[in-house]
Amino acid sequence: MDIKAPIIMETIFIAIAVIVYTLTSNTFFIYNFLYIGTAISLELFLMAKNKSYARNIIMLAVGSYILIYVGIMGHENMLMSGFWYYLFSGVFEAAVIHYLIAKIAGPFLFGRGWCGYACWTAMILDLLPYNTSQNERKNWGYVRYILFALIFCFVAGLFIFKVSDLDLIMFYLFIIGNIIYYAVGIVLAFKLKDNRAFCKYVCPITVFLKISSYFSILRVTVDKQKCIECNKCIKSCPMDVDMMNNSKKRVNGTECILCLECVHSCKQDALKV
Repeated sequence: MDIKAPIIMETIFIAIAVIVYTLTSNTFFIYNFLYIGTAISLELFLMAKNKSYARNIIMLAVGSYILIYVGIMGHENMLMSGFWYYLFSGVFEAAVIHYLIAKIAGPFLFGRGWCGYACWTAMILDLLPYNTSQNERKNWGYVRYILFALIFCFVAGLFIFKVSDLDLIMFYLFIIGNIIYYAVGIVLAFKLKDNRAFCKYVCPITVFLKISSYFSILRVTVDKQKCIECNKCIKSCPMDVDMMNNSKKRVNGTECILCLECVHSCKQDALKV
């Protein structure tokens, strides 16, 4: 990976911090985006030095920051239920800004990079023993859409029926929701021998991500002249992406988390971002 990548990433997050601060006048977002940007930039630097542990460390640094500091200590619901809640409340902060940057608009640039470097659910799941799928992919993708619809309807229902103490409900929903996500994710990982089974079949956020990730600028591409079709890259991919096909329509192309396991596994140096 080019050593310039950390500098570019840090610059992007500085720009985001300035823009969001200008729009909200909230100094929290300056510290917030500088921390996340610096953490991810450090991770990119370590990856450039071929440090295999880099991504896990930065996922823990960013994921635990959002889960513990912003979510639990700050009483902000950063799950999808929180996004709909703040959006319906007309509050353009917290989860709304997070989703806009990381999961709706941002993926037009970096695809599902959030899933590979900052997700607080995946930071735990990636510590499990099944880094690559041990079984054929299931046709369970519809589950994410059902969960997406249920969450939307549930939050909308709270507003329609004018339920009181919504802030408290959202906080408890954040705690309970994360416990359920971890439990389901761990069970699926061991059941299917696939750390990322939750991401592939259940995570409702991917409904947003799949749309914008299709047009992502940052993508893993293959140099056909160098490729010897050994398939090591495909076998090493935790998301079952066919990176030997440069088309946007490649198999599971919208699920690439830019973990670069495929790039590292290629001895021919045929893959790049």
